[in-house]
Amino acid sequence: MSLKTQAFIYQLLSFAVLFIGFRFLIDAYTNLTGFWIPLTAFIIGTILSPKFQAVKSNDGEKLFMSWIFMKGIKQIK
Repeated sequence: MSLKTQAFIYQLLSFAVLFIGFRFLIDAYTNLTGFWIPLTAFIIGTILSPKFQAVKSNDGEKLFMSWIFMKGIKQIK
């Protein structure tokens, strides 16, 4: 599996976990109704989920992650 595909899958899974979690939390603990619940969960999930990117370099392809809760960029693979 290519690193671009892995980056996409990691980003999708991390967003999905945060989106589903926040969707249930928002539904249980706020007075929001209708489409505001998933919209708010989408915005929070987008902001808080880590960003993954595959980059080609002289040493080959590498996978990097950036997250709001980490300082700097971390090399994954």
